Amino acid sequence: MDATTPPAPDHPPTLRLDDQLCFALYAASLAMNKAYRKTLAPLGLTYPQYLVMMVLWEQDSRNVSEIGERLSLDSATLTPLLKRMEAAGLVQRTRAVTDERQVVVTLSAAGKDLKRQAEGIPATMLCATGCTPARLVALKGELDTLRQNLSQAV
Repeated sequence: MDATTPPAPDHPPTLRLDDQLCFALYAASLAMNKAYRKTLAPLGLTYPQYLVMMVLWEQDSRNVSEIGERLSLDSATLTPLLKRMEAAGLVQRTRAVTDERQVVVTLSAAGKDLKRQAEGIPATMLCATGCTPARLVALKGELDTLRQNLSQAV
């Protein structure tokens, strides 16, 4: 069976909302964002800002296109987000010396300090899921595979 041949379902697909994987993913995503909103509020971060911070905490001084690629965000979405983060004092944006068309994003001192405050977030979110670490690793692997399959299908 190749990627274009769907597996035989246990029961025929229906138009019932509760039978739709897309809705289950959508609803889970909404619930996850709500939980993160509550968890991130004390840090003054939105969920998309938190994602940018994680990318920069992994490796500081990245250009906008690298951040966008890592987060699957286009520059039209990312640029206003980065401007707000710069205004909040979390990052600095500068033109690359080698190519002035590129904008490099670097953590400010406040952005670096925020990492210490954020270190408990993964454990908090693990508790919120009600899953074991092993179950979350397995689930993440399944979702990564699903995302790759869907990306290849379009």
